[in-house]
Amino acid sequence: METKIDVLALQGAVEEYLNMIHKVGAVGIAIKRKEQLTGIDGIIIPGGESTTIGKMMRKYGFIEEVRSFAMSGKPVFGTWAGLVVLANEIDSGEEAHLSLMNMKP
Repeated sequence: METKIDVLALQGAVEEYLNMIHKVGAVGIAIKRKEQLTGIDGIIIPGGESTTIGKMMRKYGFIEEVRSFAMSGKPVFGTWAGLVVLANEIDSGEEAHLSLMNMKP
């Protein structure tokens, strides 16, 4: 059974992550709809602009879906802005997005 690691494709460097996922022998798909979160083993939230990513996640219903995904024990990985999206507090005073990681970027 192949490992499926998908990349949240709302904003940011999606193709670079998908290329690396394929290089390590896993299956990677660009996720654009929350319904695509079923049947995958992990998700990457890439860099970009955290405020934009957070707004788009809210607009398209990803916030609760990704939280539930993470709470089920599946891995969620964020880089750059994706890491800010995971934080439980944001230094600028901006509202936290996913609040999955005890940190303050």
